[in-house]
Amino acid sequence: MSERLNVEEIFASKVFTFGKMKERLPKSIYKEVRQIMDQGGELSLAAADVVAKAMKDWAVENGATHYTHWFQPLTGITAEKHDAFVTHPDEDGKMIMEFSGRELIKGEPDASSFPSGGLRATFEARGYTAWDITSPAFLKEDATGVILCIPTAFCSYTGEALDKKTPLLRSMEAVSQQALRIVRLFGNTGATKVVPSVGAEQEYFLVDREKYLQREDLIFAGRTLFGAPAPKGQELEDHYFGAIRERVGAYMKDLNAELWKLGVTAKTQHNEVAPAQHELAPVYETANIAVDHNQLVMETMKKVAGRHGLTCLLHEKPFAGVNGSGKHNNWSLGTDNGVNMLDPGETPNENIQFLLVLACIIKAVDTHADLLRQSAADVGNDHRLGANEAPPAIISIFLGEQLEDVVKQLVETGEADHCLEGGKLETGVSTLPDLEKDATDRNRTSPFAFTGNKFEFRMVGSADSAASPNTTLNAIVAEAFCEAADRLENAEDFDLAVHDLIKEYMSAHQRIIFNGDGYSDEWVEEAARRGLPNIKSMVEAASTLTTDKAVKLFERFGIFTKVELESREEIIYETYVKTINIEANTMIDMAGRKFIPAVMKYTGQLADTVLAVREAGVEPVVQAKLLGEVNAKLTAAQEALGRLSRAAAAAAAVEDTKAQAFYYMDTVRVAMDELRAPIDELERIVDKSVWPVPSYGELTFEV
Repeated sequence: MSERLNVEEIFASKVFTFGKMKERLPKSIYKEVRQIMDQGGELSLAAADVVAKAMKDWAVENGATHYTHWFQPLTGITAEKHDAFVTHPDEDGKMIMEFSGRELIKGEPDASSFPSGGLRATFEARGYTAWDITSPAFLKEDATGVILCIPTAFCSYTGEALDKKTPLLRSMEAVSQQALRIVRLFGNTGATKVVPSVGAEQEYFLVDREKYLQREDLIFAGRTLFGAPAPKGQELEDHYFGAIRERVGAYMKDLNAELWKLGVTAKTQHNEVAPAQHELAPVYETANIAVDHNQLVMETMKKVAGRHGLTCLLHEKPFAGVNGSGKHNNWSLGTDNGVNMLDPGETPNENIQFLLVLACIIKAVDTHADLLRQSAADVGNDHRLGANEAPPAIISIFLGEQLEDVVKQLVETGEADHCLEGGKLETGVSTLPDLEKDATDRNRTSPFAFTGNKFEFRMVGSADSAASPNTTLNAIVAEAFCEAADRLENAEDFDLAVHDLIKEYMSAHQRIIFNGDGYSDEWVEEAARRGLPNIKSMVEAASTLTTDKAVKLFERFGIFTKVELESREEIIYETYVKTINIEANTMIDMAGRKFIPAVMKYTGQLADTVLAVREAGVEPVVQAKLLGEVNAKLTAAQEALGRLSRAAAAAAAVEDTKAQAFYYMDTVRVAMDELRAPIDELERIVDKSVWPVPSYGELTFEV
């Protein structure tokens, strides 16, 4: 029998929680820390020294020898530089473990070696990390030892944000300030802030590590660049929510334990649609903590997989022909006195505050559909968005039948005098209860779906940071709230003004609402008629960051400067170029040194067989036909390899980064597909014993 976990005992055991702070800090210092966390401000250096000592003592008691400022540069993953607590020995030669408030508050990593989009030159190395007091410190334990990790923001010497956290925190303050104006209009004077909450559902694949190590494409690119479909994929729909295999179950158990120790509220686990694909979903948390925790989830998934002889693949599309992976981003807004601003209540048609919030969100998403699409853009997601399992690259909002009907009434008549009821679902079995039925169905084809008291942004890619989409969501909604509050705060007749504003916003922006099948070709045509943007790639989405509309939005709320936006656009182009270049070079290497030599060896064996059969006095019809077919595809592969090599060389010579990114997308990726096609066809007909890498079937079914 497996070891029993005491979840209550281990939960947050590696986190410097409020409870641990309360135990270890003087009351006045604890009160100061909590006040700054809740209301903002700057911790005095004297208080920081007390907090740092308490934090260090707790960490050392738990085996820590080092600390790190844990931050999220524009690589999309986390970064850390470890420093020991040790100082100079005293006069007796005894080592003293120290950690000061200054070291807690500020760090100084090299800022020139991370992506900066031109904000930092190679010789301009200084950058700073600043303690995010709102996200708790935690302990990481691995072969390196126990490390005290302090979540921090990361900025350049000249003050520009070089990370994902800083803009997210700025956006949270912006949406809080503007949302407070909205709730004040409806008499809520007790709330002091509005907090965006996020729950990021994480999808992932598990493959056997020995097989993984035989595939250079998985090692270097995180996805298979070659591979014929297995005889069975997901067509029987038997993997989704199916019984979890023993090996995977053991992995999930260890993963949960590690995450619970880190204070991550891992709640749901199940098999996903594709073979070898799974999902983990947490409980909702404050947006910046949810983003921090999602980074820990991804990192821990990979670490724990290694202990089980597995490799965790977080790429959005590691296998062609089966579903890829997303990170469904569930987002909502709540006041600090317990009001969920996205809760419609029993009668949403009568809930004026909710209808105003909904109208503002509809306006925000329609106005900035391009930015929202960009926030979910990365290289891997280009393979997923618009495919069968993912939302299309077109932003739309799913409201469900009940809210769609309310909106329709408001637009057509200016009044919503009724709303659809859920009713009862009769099971037809005497021993089963009749079920209360929701007033609306769910829609898994929608990129931005209302799901009861929150919106689910389904576009976000599995490997991507959740920071960017939430920064954008907060920003665009803050703008809509601000514009609504500007009008309503000065209205002579508030009831009439809010009624007119709700109708105006819903009428002007109803084109963004779509409750149908987002995967259908008809929707693509309908969206074009409505004038909705269809931005199909990461490269095409990049320029949306620097339009006049985007710059005005982000600068208005102090989330990004124009320079910061320009740098991020440049980083997107650079990232795309580097990623596709790595993939192209990996394909060139695998085709030239693995697949083509293996097939040449096989054709030699076939030729020998043809000669042997002919010498035996029988015409080798089958053998000769197979030899001809294999040789034709081998020739096609060799020619495609030459084209890809030339295209990659030409791409490398393009000097302008944006032009280079488009060249890689329009030319190099086409050449990559042309090389893959004949090699995948060869895999179907070449003797399995000759094929040099594990197949899709071995990777996805033998776990």
